[in-house]
Amino acid sequence: MHKEISRTFETLRSKVKSKSCVFNLFESPVIIWPNTGVYITPEEITPSTLCEDIHQWIHLYAVCLCHYTFQSVINLQLMTEVTKPGPVSAPILSRTVQKSHFLSTALPMDCVVCTSCSDTIKDACEKLVEALTHQLSEMEKVALQHMNGATLLMPEPLHFLLPEQKGLVTVVYPTGVPDSQLETQRKDLHQQFDLPEDRPYFRRANVYHFPNEPYKDGYLRNPHLVLTHPNLDNGKVYLVQGIYSYHHYMQDRMEDNGWGCAYRSLQTICSWFQQQGYVERPVPTHKEIQQALVDIGDKQTSFVGSRKWIGSIEVQAVLNQLLGVTSKIMFVSQGSELASKGRELANHFATEGTPVMIGGGVLAHTILGVAWSETTGQIRYLILDPHYTGAEDLQVITDKGWCGWKGPEFWDQTAYYNLCLPQRPNVL
Repeated sequence: MHKEISRTFETLRSKVKSKSCVFNLFESPVIIWPNTGVYITPEEITPSTLCEDIHQWIHLYAVCLCHYTFQSVINLQLMTEVTKPGPVSAPILSRTVQKSHFLSTALPMDCVVCTSCSDTIKDACEKLVEALTHQLSEMEKVALQHMNGATLLMPEPLHFLLPEQKGLVTVVYPTGVPDSQLETQRKDLHQQFDLPEDRPYFRRANVYHFPNEPYKDGYLRNPHLVLTHPNLDNGKVYLVQGIYSYHHYMQDRMEDNGWGCAYRSLQTICSWFQQQGYVERPVPTHKEIQQALVDIGDKQTSFVGSRKWIGSIEVQAVLNQLLGVTSKIMFVSQGSELASKGRELANHFATEGTPVMIGGGVLAHTILGVAWSETTGQIRYLILDPHYTGAEDLQVITDKGWCGWKGPEFWDQTAYYNLCLPQRPNVL
């Protein structure tokens, strides 16, 4: 059975390299035969046409700006030409009687190649054929390694964006095998790409989300990325690392206007840990947050289902109870002292990179970063405001300051504040 599966994969690799392999450009009339000297229709497009010029052939396309290294995404569909030239021969039917075991599956081929604007279509096609051939070999390894008797697990290609110059990497995992059983593979990948082993890069939650793919849950991701950084003398910007969801008043059919701001800030923090791959559990609801506080003996049972506020200390307790995440608490006796905490906050975002919940009086906010000058002491805070009650409209949220840079005057100068600074777990 293993030999037959390997033979089938070899046949598929041969098809990818054959003249019948075809790339169809989505939303366009463009068809490319990559293995016939890169023959293309329409004829106005040639193998030496630049990749950037292919956009004019895509109907209703929109260039998708991305906050990482990609400026636009061009989708191609892998096809096989089944029509062959030449005389048609009469079909021959044969019948063989034997015992056999039949396996059938559709392999979800999904390759990514990065090209520059100066690359030609011929260059891109050569990279694609090579990437497809390599992916089939990786799928073969995974399929054979994880075979259970006569059961074949579907190989699943996933894309991960690694830091610095390593770029976008594709890894093949077996479908249905949880991350907890793939730690050995992840450790090998960390060593292969020289990555630290104190944070996850290859969990399924780390899968790269292409800019032209909408999130299905309806929450905005990283609204701060469209903002312009403040300009401070000798200042430096320190930001949250990774992806989070913006949680605010009145979402999820929960009428929490006036009392749920700290719950929403906590949900934003939980979404960060989930989307970085540290935890698999979904973002907790208000009721689940309240129940966690009851379970640890912090609140009475009557607290569940109530509209009572929580603060930074409760946020710290819930993160530990539900996610196993520890947090540091920073106490500030009055708002005017926050301006002197630039070094501590800058260090937090540079090392931990997690969102920070700050509570003072009856208000709670999320700090996503600071712009701080070590020489002058000037500081600005990047605030995500959970008190917003409107729709998920990025322009409104940023134009109206619900996500924006604030000066020291944003804080009540006489109120005391507690800041909850979540710490990254040491896992891969």
